[in-house]
Amino acid sequence: MSSTQINLDFVLSQMADAGVMTARKMFGEYAISCGTKVVALICDDELFLKPTVAGRTFIEERSKVVEKPPYPTAEPYLTVSGDLCTDREWLSQLVLLTAEELPEPVRKHPKPAPLKKVAPAKRAIC
Repeated sequence: MSSTQINLDFVLSQMADAGVMTARKMFGEYAISCGTKVVALICDDELFLKPTVAGRTFIEERSKVVEKPPYPTAEPYLTVSGDLCTDREWLSQLVLLTAEELPEPVRKHPKPAPLKKVAPAKRAIC
């Protein structure tokens, strides 16, 4: 089951205090970025945060840490659910702590432009 736009919009509004938040649709689910770093996924309308030491510690202050994979072949992520998603200040702080600990994404080199085919020159007949 894919995630809904309504839930994505709600989560993004709750994280808005963390800075520039963007989402990208991927196979019916969403990747959420804080600035240039992907910090979370929404899969089956559930919020999964990338696991970091700071994020795990921050969640432990309010709730039991639950980790599970967002999809069958994924590594476990931190799950954020229930009243934790409705606390805008807390969720924004969690996103900031997670983003600070994650490395900058590796920039791929741009692909070279494809070579243009050039028609062979015609020979002049003498």
